[in-house]
Amino acid sequence: QVQLVESGGGLVQAGGSLRLSCAASGRIFSDRRMGWYRQAPGKQRDLVAHITSIGITNYADSVKGRFTISRDNVKNTVSLQMNSLKPEDTAVYYCNTAPTYSPFWGRGTAVTVSS
Repeated sequence: QVQLVESGGGLVQAGGSLRLSCAASGRIFSDRRMGWYRQAPGKQRDLVAHITSIGITNYADSVKGRFTISRDNVKNTVSLQMNSLKPEDTAVYYCNTAPTYSPFWGRGTAVTVSS
């Protein structure tokens, strides 16, 4: 059974940092490209960063230079280091395969950035 469990969210002031983690179980991780998505209230879920199995990364323009995605293929985890956070980064963050997501969404982890 596939499971994706996100953690690390919280409340932070603008300019602060958070590190999100995602633990993947089942066969979803293996050699798949993994990504972090986010969904702000009333908005669609968007892909903000993804990483290939060999560590090639790609970022949405809105987070480029501030967020860093990484993965550990032994531990089946993918992380998102978020620096210089802005109020517009407030959202629930999810991990999943990318750029095409699987149906196995986790519960996400909420990030709130106060101004």
